Amino acid sequence: MVSVDTVYQKVLALANKEQRGYITPQDFNLFANQAQMEIFEQYFYDTNIARKSQGNDTVYADVDEMLEEKIQIFDDQDDSTAIATYGTAGTNSNIKSLPDYIYRVHRVEFQGSNCEMVNTKDFRELITATGLLAPTNLLNMRTTIVNIRGNTIRLYADGIYSTPSLIFYIRVPSKVNWTYVVINKQAMYDANNSTQDFELHASEENQLVNKILRLAGVSNQQPDIMRAGAVMDQAVTQQQPKI
Repeated sequence: MVSVDTVYQKVLALANKEQRGYITPQDFNLFANQAQMEIFEQYFYDTNIARKSQGNDTVYADVDEMLEEKIQIFDDQDDSTAIATYGTAGTNSNIKSLPDYIYRVHRVEFQGSNCEMVNTKDFRELITATGLLAPTNLLNMRTTIVNIRGNTIRLYADGIYSTPSLIFYIRVPSKVNWTYVVINKQAMYDANNSTQDFELHASEENQLVNKILRLAGVSNQQPDIMRAGAVMDQAVTQQQPKI
């Protein structure tokens, strides 16, 4: 976790240096969420590249291990009770719409067994196959199959569409919210039940500050703020292990 107030105060201090501008709490929250999602989504691109390169026996210096640690913060699961609350996609009640908080599904279980995740083309061919590959014979040949297309999940077992028992996924980070009260016409931090810190790994604090500064500079048409954020962001990137 990264304190939303710590990041906000750092951003304000850097933006206000030499009277370069003020960032409102509303703007900060918008920029903060965009910055968090930029960093979060980059994890998956970096992981793909890291796994194609040679690993490192030193765990604390292994890029893949470090990325995995950052992603695991968002690893979660929904059981059948939660899945029952999913919306229905189309006329078949067993074809479900994935909720917005699910970013990427990485495993599905049906009645205690792992399902084989297949692409849309293979899924369509398998459920319409004949002979030994006919849907009624699928379980004799392979595991239950599941397909995710857009935000829809389809599971096929014993010749019919069925509902998963468990879905394991990476969830989207919770929406950041710096909460405040106005005192003497100035916004002051007010931690309450609506406050939401950044959910990213603590090591991302500096990168968050830099990205928010860059976004604020673009929004406020302040090239100096934008350049300051971009330069510091690049410096942090260069310090990180090369993938």
